[in-house]
Amino acid sequence: APGPGRDGIPPRPRPSARRGPKGASLVNAPDRRGLPARVWGATWRIIGFALLVAAFGIVGSFPARALPEGEIPWVGTAVSLAAALAASWVMMVGVERRPFGAVGLAPSRVAIRELVVGTGIGAGLLALAVILQALTRHVGWIPDAGTPGGYLRFAAWTLAFFALAAALEEVLFRGYPFQVLVRAVGAWPAMLLSALLFAAVHAGNPNVRPLGLANICLAGVLLSVAYLRTRSLWFATAIHLGWNWTMSTLLDLPVSGLDWDTPLYTGVETGPDWWTGGAFGPEAGVTGALVLAAGTAWLLRTGRLVVASEVLALRPLVDDPPAEAPPDGPSSGEAPSARGDG
Repeated sequence: APGPGRDGIPPRPRPSARRGPKGASLVNAPDRRGLPARVWGATWRIIGFALLVAAFGIVGSFPARALPEGEIPWVGTAVSLAAALAASWVMMVGVERRPFGAVGLAPSRVAIRELVVGTGIGAGLLALAVILQALTRHVGWIPDAGTPGGYLRFAAWTLAFFALAAALEEVLFRGYPFQVLVRAVGAWPAMLLSALLFAAVHAGNPNVRPLGLANICLAGVLLSVAYLRTRSLWFATAIHLGWNWTMSTLLDLPVSGLDWDTPLYTGVETGPDWWTGGAFGPEAGVTGALVLAAGTAWLLRTGRLVVASEVLALRPLVDDPPAEAPPDGPSSGEAPSARGDG
């Protein structure tokens, strides 16, 4: 694989490269327009994306009404995800003039590994938060009704649902709108704005707590870093899935205030709410804040993350100027220069 360039940014390899470069800088977009032009360009794109999501969602809701919703709201989640993906496709192909996979969903050779490793990272971070509670004897489990077969069915069903839900939130909050915002204002301002919005949409959840919203904001930063270091929504989605599914199904603890009744056993948090998160779940406790901060720091510094060469060849939005930008950036085949916020 090609080594780092003069600015420490690996040059874009050809699709045939056998190994991808290490994890990328947070942002490397050579958009040299003035700030007002960049902000305006991002604004109308985000508005257009939102209108398309709403339109596709309305269209998809009509046939979805004939499907049974069940106790787990998978139909509405699936329709919303389909609408968000369709809107992303229109904006990527029609506006940005690049393949849909460039949004972070390319079928690269490392996608499966990103899904597996990301799920493990999300599960491990959540488990670490609960281990901290267990060490202080502030969490435990008691027997509950159920059968092994019922447990396996529940685990499979919730895994599918949380995969859909995580994918939906990642496409909305780390997908196209976030990426054009990164290109316009830089990585850290975009991450903060996106994370604040991510927390705001959870403000109406049951048993919400200020620390819980702060931790969800921190989780938004963590997931943004996960995307930016890999240019992969597969990786960010997997981390999100591993955290939520482990919390809800394997440990039977509330997820952002929503309780899931796992068969066979019930998780019980007995410590102070500021430590355990109480009825909102570990996301509202100091233990959650500690592991989210540690996970974010690790993602920022680790050299183990890989960006697939196939992904870079598709021209991710955070690495290339918008279609209407003047062609004053680096010539084809040269490494773009860093903007200083990665």
